[in-house]
Amino acid sequence: MPTFCRHNRLIQNCPICSREQSIELRPIVSSSAPRSSLKAPTGSERRTAAPRSAHTQRPSRGVRVRRLARGTDDGYRCGLVPGLKSSADAARLADELAFAARRLRALAEDPPGLYAEIASPHSPEADIEERTWLAFLIAFICPLDGDDPFVSVRAARTSWASGEQPALEGIETGPRTAYDPGRGATTVDAYRGWARRAGSQAAAFTGDTAWTPERRFARAFERLALPGLHRDARFDLLTTLGWLGVYELRAGALELGGENEVTLAAKRALGIGDSLLLERRAAELARSCEVPLEALDVGFYNWCRGERATLGMGTALDPDEPVVDAIHGAFNL
Repeated sequence: MPTFCRHNRLIQNCPICSREQSIELRPIVSSSAPRSSLKAPTGSERRTAAPRSAHTQRPSRGVRVRRLARGTDDGYRCGLVPGLKSSADAARLADELAFAARRLRALAEDPPGLYAEIASPHSPEADIEERTWLAFLIAFICPLDGDDPFVSVRAARTSWASGEQPALEGIETGPRTAYDPGRGATTVDAYRGWARRAGSQAAAFTGDTAWTPERRFARAFERLALPGLHRDARFDLLTTLGWLGVYELRAGALELGGENEVTLAAKRALGIGDSLLLERRAAELARSCEVPLEALDVGFYNWCRGERATLGMGTALDPDEPVVDAIHGAFNL
């Protein structure tokens, strides 16, 4: 029975897995196709060849290639994160997952700054529409790193009831911001239109009252695919509303895909590119580390970024040591 590896190749054909499992590579078989009798052009002949015509030349599209910095392969191996070969990389990811889990606990138990206003139905802005609008502004602008992470959100903030545009021009935005000055208010207008079609923000986020929190999260994430509102902002908005208790929302998947740091980091750490298998391995990672699935979002993001974004927690939030120890144990560190 042929055996396939995690790269979806026959194991004896995979140069990576055959080396890891000490299996001899299958020898390369040359093609049986007849060879051409034409002599290949030399380097000088290629250089002097006529250039392609203008209509066949491909214009530059400014493609940006992102590569994660990799630690030295020191023999580290763990089934939970098969893509990692460096214990330093694994330890850094474990620490970021622990911080992300601590952030979620803070949102649920003692939310700081403007998060507390969203969580409390007895706040001055107790109306659920105003609380939901504030959560959108936080996810859209993104808190800054520092002692006053919400300074830009407070400066830009307007009320939902007024219908006024937030004062976004010239504001300083956080690391995961969805605000693009080139778009202006396009994303905000699209969000208001989305809520208006549902009747209200509350109706849009609640959907069918019979849905499970996981189903509600998935449907809202899909419907929030608005111009300029990227994956990170949508996921953070729904996570914030769920963990602050505004709506019954819980992530049943990381919603991986597209060009973003979370998906890039997940592919590298989990050692596979298929979205379905990525989600399965992410869920297993969260279970084994005993952290909420939502923690993998910020954990992977910070690990990919190489610098911790505190995302509204200020500079004083430290991970819980028992959680750090549990994740390090799951990672065989």
